[in-house]
Amino acid sequence: MTPLEVSQFLNSLKETFIELENLPVATIAALDGAALGGGLELALCCDLRVSGEKTILGLVETSLGIIPGAGGTQRITNLVGPSKAKELIYTSARLNAQQAHVYGIINDYTSNSENSISRSGFSASSSNARKSFETGYELALEWAERISQMGPLAVKMAKRAINMGFESDIKTGLEIEQLCYDRVINTEDRLEGLRAFKEKRAPVYKGK
Repeated sequence: MTPLEVSQFLNSLKETFIELENLPVATIAALDGAALGGGLELALCCDLRVSGEKTILGLVETSLGIIPGAGGTQRITNLVGPSKAKELIYTSARLNAQQAHVYGIINDYTSNSENSISRSGFSASSSNARKSFETGYELALEWAERISQMGPLAVKMAKRAINMGFESDIKTGLEIEQLCYDRVINTEDRLEGLRAFKEKRAPVYKGK
């Protein structure tokens, strides 16, 4: 590819990644195998990332004489901070699932030696707590199932508040949070959530 073609390709890729990042629903990247360079840059656009135990990931572009060009330098920095981001990018580090979890790049991973849910924040008393998973895809489905039980409008507004507030100072962030809260206060879902809590049952949300 010519330099012009590379530039055009990256611009198109970045626009696609931004569209993915801005989807008004929760997004989960399921990683199995290698997620190097652009593969990890794609995963970083998602709200959550989970992986299989044997996944290897990294932004390895400097080993090829280039740098991440589809948002990787920015999104990894937002996740792990500038010092760790420089460490990972300068050295083209390749991390296994456990290392990536320690860095905060992935939220959860499968493991043959322990129940993956013990790392995920799922309640130990959950009916799903004893499941085991072979792949990152299976684990991603479990996360998606858990999130799907929440109020869909609430998840949508929470994502908006987090994404927009992260780019702002705290005062502006609190104003954004209030605007998003106002969007969910007069909804059928909120009333259903209160009824379900009172009646000690699972809520049935309709996204209204």
